[in-house]
Amino acid sequence: MNIHHAPGKLGVVALALLTGTLASAQGAGWYAGGNVGRSAVSIDNAGITTGLGGQGLATSSIEDRDRSTGYRLFGGYQLFPNLALEAGYFNLGHFGYTAHTTPPGSLDGNIRIKGWDADLVGSLPITDRLSALARVGVTSIRSNDHFSAIPAASVPYANANPSERSTNWKAGLGLAYAINDSWSVRGEVERYRLKDAVGNTGHADLFSVGLVWRFGARPSHERTVATVPMPAAEPAPQPAMVVQAPPPPAPPPAPAPMRITLSADSLFDFDRSTIKPQGRAALDKLADDLKGMSYDTISVTGHTDRFGPHDYNMKLSTRRAEAVA
Repeated sequence: MNIHHAPGKLGVVALALLTGTLASAQGAGWYAGGNVGRSAVSIDNAGITTGLGGQGLATSSIEDRDRSTGYRLFGGYQLFPNLALEAGYFNLGHFGYTAHTTPPGSLDGNIRIKGWDADLVGSLPITDRLSALARVGVTSIRSNDHFSAIPAASVPYANANPSERSTNWKAGLGLAYAINDSWSVRGEVERYRLKDAVGNTGHADLFSVGLVWRFGARPSHERTVATVPMPAAEPAPQPAMVVQAPPPPAPPPAPAPMRITLSADSLFDFDRSTIKPQGRAALDKLADDLKGMSYDTISVTGHTDRFGPHDYNMKLSTRRAEAVA
């Protein structure tokens, strides 16, 4: 089957976005997912016409079947906050053409495209939940062709059912939206460079949407907690004894600390330790509530979400706690 070749600018854009995310670092973890959508190839009608002309036939019309349904199943590991490694299986679907000739005849060509891929996937946060995606990778593609003809046309190949395994590249761009800590949805466009079983090269595109599930995701609510010990209760007066004074009362038990939780979403922007205006208002209210209370210490603890290396998150949570204090 003839597949038209076109330059792959998508790979250049994807590589630029991917390399631009390497300076940032976030969390690690396993995930799995799947995409499904519309696939498309460019069929080389000029090459088909030339091939039939070599048989002394004129091409009267060509019916292209250049759209299909494709899908991809994958697993991945988040190496850094903005860089992941993915591997998976894809099936881009079934494509073909029917060329009608003069003298009357026809040539049918069909191809099925499937295989395995391994990608580096970069992400660039746009908001707390929305991110841009870019991917580059390698593929191992199996192309299965089938040709049939009705005289006066004839199959121009010795094997009417050839197949080819080839290694090539792929690239893609997309958007991801985090529904919650475990689930996210993606929309992507991917370009697969490929070679068919009769020596033609070209590309196939997959426009898809999909779901991603992260294993063992923890709640990502960031919090700053202030712990304030409760004031000690006054001991009850001891009744007077006639014979002798009672032994001194045992010291009262230490009061349980009072825990106050403030949402980091209202205190800080994502990956920041500067208090927002609405966060400062919440802290002012807390300070007013503490007026008139007796306490020895106030302990402020900062927390971050599951994203990011441990050392980085420890420094961020410390800066946040210091800002609240």
